[in-house]
Amino acid sequence: MSTLLDENTTHTLRAGAFGHARSLACRECGHEVALGPSYACPECFGPLEVAYDFPAVTREQIAAGPRNIWRYKALLPVPDDIEQSPNTEPGFTRLLRADNLARELGLEKLWVKDDSTNPTNSFKDRVVACALSAARELDAKVFACPSTGNLANAVAAAGARAGIPTVVFIPSNLETPKKVNSAVFTEKLVAVEGNYDDVNKLASEIAGEEEGWAFVNVNVRPFYAEGSKTLGYEIAEQLGWRLPDQIVIPVASGSQLTKVDKAFRELIALGLVEDKPYKVFGAQATGCSPVSVAYKAETDAIRPVKPDTIAKSLAIGNPADGIYVLDVCRRTGGAVEDVSDDEVRDAIVLLARTEGIFTETAGGTTVGVLRKLVETGQLDASLETVVINTGHGLKTLDSVSDRVGPAATIAPSYDAFVASGVL
Repeated sequence: MSTLLDENTTHTLRAGAFGHARSLACRECGHEVALGPSYACPECFGPLEVAYDFPAVTREQIAAGPRNIWRYKALLPVPDDIEQSPNTEPGFTRLLRADNLARELGLEKLWVKDDSTNPTNSFKDRVVACALSAARELDAKVFACPSTGNLANAVAAAGARAGIPTVVFIPSNLETPKKVNSAVFTEKLVAVEGNYDDVNKLASEIAGEEEGWAFVNVNVRPFYAEGSKTLGYEIAEQLGWRLPDQIVIPVASGSQLTKVDKAFRELIALGLVEDKPYKVFGAQATGCSPVSVAYKAETDAIRPVKPDTIAKSLAIGNPADGIYVLDVCRRTGGAVEDVSDDEVRDAIVLLARTEGIFTETAGGTTVGVLRKLVETGQLDASLETVVINTGHGLKTLDSVSDRVGPAATIAPSYDAFVASGVL
């Protein structure tokens, strides 16, 4: 499969195009290759990720930056003048103390990192912002992605703001709000008959045939994935420059979970937070839970599945980072758990009615798994815990539309209200 640009391209990267990034390093064998549009190791075909020579960074320098992910630009593969390029400027979303939900679940201290307030209402704006920077520096002509919905929304919006032609590919059975949220930004929304894995395979084929296409989660994936680190940076900064004891993160491809762990380890190495133990937990829907199944079977063999769940944004049957999720959760003393679709729906309503946060099905999955982890004793209820909400519930209204509604329909009179029994 070819990469973003022809290997014989004469395009020259400008100095500092990828900030303090040193190379792309193989996660399997450690082999390093030059920064560029590569995503597979030429030695062992393992996945590549960005390696850095970080400068000295202080908390004060970060705090003086903008209230978005570019406050951490020294730790990302982006140029120092990144703020000068049009982007959606995501990040620095709220970290809410969730005392009501904590009491309901029997936890002593709980926080919700609410990424539903990003520009297109999901965490995907973070990764797309980094991918867009890479696409620009690599002189890409088309900005594209295969997506389960949230990524399509983020790519379509970022491409529009950047003035780059954008094409997004989605499964044809995706939720209507997610289709509309992409189509409003781009006229080139392509619905593919099949599930996400079918869409991803098509995108890989196109990337191999067409020159100048930047598929954010295919051929510029190493740069794209780094955007998820900002979730970890923000949580630590918003907690007063310290790490939580436990964190629960949804798992689709698994990249977000592994990058939050990478962020925590980077902050420790840079001396920005105290080195301390922390546990990472992964959350999947039972209808697409290959990583949870492997964790419970105590194996590294992740068997691909055909997704069947309402949590479509997590419905990746063959997760690229699944094995690395297992490594992080086992290394930190965490776990991977899954919940049924009914438990997902219950958790969406629970979060809304305890904390006023309307989450999509991925967030329902994460809160549902949090509850299950407490009930089964896998998560220590006495320790400080953070749970990540990755998207807004307006994108998946159908999932709970048959569970909520008016308590009564009455005539416009006080007597009718009293008779309704609502009080």
